[in-house]
Amino acid sequence: MLTSRLPIRVEPYRLAARAESLSGLMALDRFERLAAQVGAQSGDCQVWLDFGIDAQGRREIRGRLEAELQLPCRRCLEPMAQHVESEFLLGMVSSDALAAELPSTHEPVLVENEQLNLLEVVEDELILSLPQVVYHDEAHCRVSRDQLSSGEEAESSEPTPASPFEVLRHLKGKS
Repeated sequence: MLTSRLPIRVEPYRLAARAESLSGLMALDRFERLAAQVGAQSGDCQVWLDFGIDAQGRREIRGRLEAELQLPCRRCLEPMAQHVESEFLLGMVSSDALAAELPSTHEPVLVENEQLNLLEVVEDELILSLPQVVYHDEAHCRVSRDQLSSGEEAESSEPTPASPFEVLRHLKGKS
């Protein structure tokens, strides 16, 4: 079990040259963009990062993360526990031009002034690994499927608009 905290910033080129690995925890309450999307979180995200240089000389980061998040149910909007995990392969680049040269197997990560903000990298990967929709089991949700559907169609007080082709039908019949 991981107990140490990961640093916010690292020197990734130095770590890759030494083929070092980092593993540790990052507090979920530090991820502001994640909180803006799914609400405030508590607890930790477990992160494993392996820095290295591949056979083509590209500096890369192979990573994995796991977290237990409280995501809002799309039916009742109440938070529910959701296990989120992701594996990723990042290619370190110093410009957008170099990012375009990476193979499709690598996601680019921008290294500025030989520094990498791990907090942003992990937050990006966590956001990308969020499930599209989250629902409670119907038996445990406060809102049932019947409450979401409108039931019988409501009668409209407005008359249904005439078909735009009705005019053409009348013109064709007259000629």
